[in-house]
Amino acid sequence: MVSPVFIKDYTSPQINIKEILRYAGVKESVDSINAIIKECIKELDGKLFYKVCYMVADISVCDDEVDVGFKKVKSKHLSKTLSNYNKAVVFSATIGIEIDRLIAKYNVASSTKALIFQAIGAERIESLCNLFNEDIKREYNYTSPRFSAGYGDLSLDFQKDIFSVLDCYKKIGLTLNDSLIMSPSKSVTAIIGVK
Repeated sequence: MVSPVFIKDYTSPQINIKEILRYAGVKESVDSINAIIKECIKELDGKLFYKVCYMVADISVCDDEVDVGFKKVKSKHLSKTLSNYNKAVVFSATIGIEIDRLIAKYNVASSTKALIFQAIGAERIESLCNLFNEDIKREYNYTSPRFSAGYGDLSLDFQKDIFSVLDCYKKIGLTLNDSLIMSPSKSVTAIIGVK
């Protein structure tokens, strides 16, 4: 039996300028870059949404294989991460398509702003995932680190199964193309062990 899929909407998480600078590859805070970051954040105001869809699955781990209920996957790294867990939260998260539109716009108009929007997008999706992880930690006594398809030896193809079981497009507007690239680009799929 496949578990039900739930949807969570979040309000905008607190913005972490240091993380934006880190994602942009800026080692020191500089007034001129900070001013551009503030301009970009202002331009994004009200344009992002923070959505997660997820399910809780019974899992079993045997050697280098993890059975997540809807799929058996071979991965030594995932097996090691989930070896002490009997359930997992499988989720997808996105901040929406507007950030992609602004990145495309500024790839032509201003490469600096395009880079800053990329960095803001990375910080925003990570902040959303962190909020969701905190919710999961409050619900369960123990949680594993987040583990995504394509990380370590876990095949990126596993994303197809996640998209299918979560019905990501219908639930949160997230699609996956034939090259396994997600749209909106600032999105994440992952699995977290829980018990």
